[in-house]
Amino acid sequence: MSFGQGGPFDGPGGSSSSTPDWGALAEESEAQSRRKRLLWIGGGVLAALAVAGIVTAAVMTGGAKGGSPAASPSASDDAATPDDKPSFPDVSVPPPPNPRDYISDPKKDKAPLTPATLFPQKSMVVGEHTYPRTKTAGTKDCTAAAQGPLVSSLTHNGCRQLLRATYAKGGVAVTIGVAVFDSPAQATKVMNESKANLMPLPGGGVPGNFCQGTKCRMATNATGRYAYFTIAGYLNGKDVINTETKARQIARDGGAYAFSQITQRGKDQAAKAAEQQLKEAREKAGQS
Repeated sequence: MSFGQGGPFDGPGGSSSSTPDWGALAEESEAQSRRKRLLWIGGGVLAALAVAGIVTAAVMTGGAKGGSPAASPSASDDAATPDDKPSFPDVSVPPPPNPRDYISDPKKDKAPLTPATLFPQKSMVVGEHTYPRTKTAGTKDCTAAAQGPLVSSLTHNGCRQLLRATYAKGGVAVTIGVAVFDSPAQATKVMNESKANLMPLPGGGVPGNFCQGTKCRMATNATGRYAYFTIAGYLNGKDVINTETKARQIARDGGAYAFSQITQRGKDQAAKAAEQQLKEAREKAGQS
């Protein structure tokens, strides 16, 4: 089909040319294409921003529910956290020493050992009973403070020294003897031999014939590397019989007192060693 004048390109009035303005049409098409490209680019940027926002929100939400919370700058970032608490050096203290070790091992048992250090109190106090001290003595010749079969027992078991103290009250008295050995085995052997013939120690109101030629109560025992003995009787030379109570009581108290004095010696040395250990541990911690 062909069109003549007055065809579809005529404007109102019908006086325009029937040939289209191809340049104008090309410019208008180009402008439309540019607008479409801008719309696509803008839409893509907005979509990317939206996706980024969703991802950020998901990360923050996930951190709050499970793992570590997302870090967000705030004024509290400068505040102290639990990890910022001041730390102190770890003072590692060894277990306290055993007091028995100090009365069993001569390498540890180094405290002065004399009648004055072993029997320092002026009176022997055991429970409700109190007995004034009358005399003390010490010797490295153990046989000089023993009599009868105890002499040989102390000798062949290697007695190092023997310390004695006498206490008296109410017409009865007791002499306590403590023999020192190199090992607990030696002290125990002397105890088991049951030869408790300790030489009585007179003086301070106790007559020289105390428990000499009369029957007295005698006993022996041991703890650590120490064997200890008691001999108790009447000051007037009366024999001790099985039914009497005064000599028996002072004999029992004398044995209990000897044990407590030896044990206290171990406790004192162990406490001193513990103080030294703590001091050294603190010094070491301070240097680290």
